[in-house]
Amino acid sequence: MAFHEVRFPANLSFGSIGGPERRTEIVALASGFEERNTPWAHARRRYDAGMGLRSLDDLSALVAFFEARAGQLHGFRWKDWSDYKSCLPSRAPAFDDQVIGQGDGVTRVFQLAKTYASGPGRYARPIDKPVKDTVRAGVGGNEVFPGIHYGVDHAKGLITFSDAPEPGAEVTAGFEFDVPVRFDTDRIAVSVASFQAGEMPAIPVIEVRV
Repeated sequence: MAFHEVRFPANLSFGSIGGPERRTEIVALASGFEERNTPWAHARRRYDAGMGLRSLDDLSALVAFFEARAGQLHGFRWKDWSDYKSCLPSRAPAFDDQVIGQGDGVTRVFQLAKTYASGPGRYARPIDKPVKDTVRAGVGGNEVFPGIHYGVDHAKGLITFSDAPEPGAEVTAGFEFDVPVRFDTDRIAVSVASFQAGEMPAIPVIEVRV
């Protein structure tokens, strides 16, 4: 088992269907009230890659990608067109999009993260697969630059600063990112006749922890 640092063809994932999945355990009490809990700290995303196919050439590309990953065996990158930036979809990532930590004068390594907020709820999602050459970072409200002030581990989503940010300095980042996934099937079943008639094969893809 391995993770291949290659992206599923973005033109095929464009028409896919999917999104985050949560697991919630609900216990109904005798009083009629409920107790709700979740064993998952983070959501898990699922997609259907078959919905993005538009031609037999697309199908051929998907089969080649599937075979190169050995079905479910190896993970890969996936572009979720509905959520792939640290900012709003209409904007370009900026160095101050997301707060990823506070300087303490010692820590040099910070995990990229994207925070989702609504009302009193906040969820910080670790970002493990940033897209190369899209990461921007800032310290204390000022932009710093890759190769000079920091480096990025694009396989783990870590920023390493050459000098530890000063105590109290806000560390921020902006980026594009992929979702680490694998195929959730070892079989692709498709008929050319049914495909040309508009019937799409079901090809499930599921997020993996890396």
